[in-house]
Amino acid sequence: MTTGDIIITVIGSLLVIVGIVGSVLPVLPGQVFSWVALLLLRFTSEPSFTTRFLVIWALITAGVTFLDYVVPMWGTKKFGGTKAGVWGAGIGVIAGIFLFPPVGLIVGPFLGAVTGELINGAKGNDALKAGLGSFLGFVAGTLMKLVISVIMGYYFVVNAF
Repeated sequence: MTTGDIIITVIGSLLVIVGIVGSVLPVLPGQVFSWVALLLLRFTSEPSFTTRFLVIWALITAGVTFLDYVVPMWGTKKFGGTKAGVWGAGIGVIAGIFLFPPVGLIVGPFLGAVTGELINGAKGNDALKAGLGSFLGFVAGTLMKLVISVIMGYYFVVNAF
């Protein structure tokens, strides 16, 4: 193992840790950090992964990143939310990202769904139910990010050490 390999492995290890932690903390794109750790191993003296492997994981990472923003809206709909609640959850995700990170990413979709439903004339309990769907969607998105970050972390550890 060369000095360059050691440096890459140390940086990659840190990225895996940040990736796993970032999967749970809404402010960090954890799954992206985990993928970059895998990519770094490609630049060692003995590359561990094929280009195909890295492209597949890049697509999985992009898909999960996209779903992380969509699943709260889907959860709103599944829990009886109307289009107003779905739009509210979507606006809440965007507003939460920019106005109140990191807490806004958790609370924004919930408040957006509830607000959208209330504006649309829903009763309090129905609006809260739609907000709960949005929150559960957020939890599902977090779980997806955590699972793929842990899997990528596993691949990194197995191939780096």
